[in-house]
Amino acid sequence: MEYAEDPEFCSMIDRLRDEIENDSGSVPAAFEQLAETTDPEELHHVLTAPGQPLWAREIAAYTLGVTGDPRAFEALVLLLNHRDAERCVTAAHALTRLGDPRTARAAAALATNELRAAYALLPIRLLAALRAPESVPALITVLERRLPADDPHWRVGLACVEGLGALGDPRARPALEAALPHPRLGAAAETSLGRLGTAH
Repeated sequence: MEYAEDPEFCSMIDRLRDEIENDSGSVPAAFEQLAETTDPEELHHVLTAPGQPLWAREIAAYTLGVTGDPRAFEALVLLLNHRDAERCVTAAHALTRLGDPRTARAAAALATNELRAAYALLPIRLLAALRAPESVPALITVLERRLPADDPHWRVGLACVEGLGALGDPRARPALEAALPHPRLGAAAETSLGRLGTAH
């Protein structure tokens, strides 16, 4: 069971076990069974059956995702937009492994949704990692919105600056130059500007 050796899988299982224990005091046998199953049809049933707890859907989506099953895509995108940052991290990891061609478009839609700006950090990082055609335009759009000095989501802006530097696309130059005066983004913007045209 290759994914069970994955540190991200083990971290997810430990986190969910702690969540369940904190909520109910005991971990159901179904949890351990689901954590150990390798049957994609059983996992897909958990993902689609009504009334399943969030922990079960997360395990099923992650496991299907890292094994390349496209049926995990919708559930992973929902988890990528979750208010719990740790769930977003897990979903981003699985989406990267899944390799679904729809992932970049979905991540760009989440990242640029201003109503969900507080939850854009992981979609931004995912876009930078994917290096997809949607990545640079989405990161530029979000960065430009984060430039006011009093913007509360400056960490999202910082992720955009760092991601644009890693992507190395010269189209990012105007947005990065506009970020130079920003008290929290300026130093990173200077570093990223130095990387434009050099990243591969």
